[in-house]
Amino acid sequence: MKNSSLRIGFVSTRFAGTDGVSLETEKWAVVFKKLGHSCYYFAGLCDRPAEVSYVVPNLFFHHPEMEALHEEAFNQTIRSPQLTRKIQEYKAYFKDHLQKFVKHFEIDLLVSENALSIPVNIPLGMAISEFIAETGFPVIAHHHDMYWERKRFLVNCVWDYLTMAFPPAFPSVKHVVINSVAGQQLSLRTGASCRIVPNVMDFETPPPPLDEYAQSLRKDLGLDEGEKLILQPTRVVQRKGIEHAIELVSRLDIPARLVISHAAGDEGREYEHRVRDYAKRMGVNTLFVSDIIQEKRGRTPDGRKIYTLYDVYPHADLVTYPSEIEGFGNAFLEAIYFHRPIVVNRYSIYEIDIKPKGFQVIEFDGFITEQSIQQARRALKDAEYAQEMCRVNYRVARKHYSFSVLEMHLKALLTEIYGINHAG
Repeated sequence: MKNSSLRIGFVSTRFAGTDGVSLETEKWAVVFKKLGHSCYYFAGLCDRPAEVSYVVPNLFFHHPEMEALHEEAFNQTIRSPQLTRKIQEYKAYFKDHLQKFVKHFEIDLLVSENALSIPVNIPLGMAISEFIAETGFPVIAHHHDMYWERKRFLVNCVWDYLTMAFPPAFPSVKHVVINSVAGQQLSLRTGASCRIVPNVMDFETPPPPLDEYAQSLRKDLGLDEGEKLILQPTRVVQRKGIEHAIELVSRLDIPARLVISHAAGDEGREYEHRVRDYAKRMGVNTLFVSDIIQEKRGRTPDGRKIYTLYDVYPHADLVTYPSEIEGFGNAFLEAIYFHRPIVVNRYSIYEIDIKPKGFQVIEFDGFITEQSIQQARRALKDAEYAQEMCRVNYRVARKHYSFSVLEMHLKALLTEIYGINHAG
């Protein structure tokens, strides 16, 4: 390296869409670029510019080859020799491409985004680990979820691979987690130290005012005059606890609709059927609008407007976040950013890491209480009460979860790896 500018290579199965890993990767890239560095991407699915991307399709965890391998690895406790051979072949193939990526873009530092954390692509994690073992290459391992946090990974025939690579403990790897519980568990299980870097948003730059395009959203959703829009800004998966949001709306005694922004995603449709049935039984008008709430504005095949999630937030009268498990909580920060009052189930990371900062939110602990109903009703009817909550929350979030906080952490990481010259 001839100067203090680094060429940083992000590695994951996917950099595309609005999943938490892709969103946080982009925020890291923004800050790295602000510090004078350049960023490149190695993935199976990638929506970054082609000139900075190296795409190997079967790195993507939804590629049919990886889905078949994953199904075999996590549904039995005895591994067949054929599965061992397949995993080893893919590992060698991915490692070869990783080496080509590093050479082609003259990468100085790799940032693994969940690829060494959760085993949705086992050969990729093994390939990165073996590459590090053979080169001593500097790596920041950014962990969003760990496999031991998810029940579906605990029955398997690949414990040796999980121990080897999810995550690996090498001297050249700096581990980053997004909450303190993950940090404690990682250190306990691997002996490696780690840095806690929370998810962030650009709180130094307030959200733009509602533009003309998004003015028609309430009408397009079919809301009546005076009807409240209650936003559930998550995928329809079981750990999001959407039944609680439905119960809340049913007990408000205020004309309102629950709007669910995302589709079921990669965990099947059974829970979505459950949510639809529950909403019908509870008499709650629930809109599943993932067809018109997408990553970019546009038009559906039948001519309807497509909005982004950030178009929806300014219209929301209340945001529900009843998750039972979260690694951090991007939707929590988004609601705060857009000055929306929020209802939160006291999931463990909120209780330990977020609540002590001093946020003012409507809470419940595992089940909807009469107190939480009364607070939500007041937030919907008393604009001054809701606005004061939002003002306090924005001020707290700017102090603890802004880009300047991320910049401080990334500078510290680069200083640990390279010394002061590359910290920006």
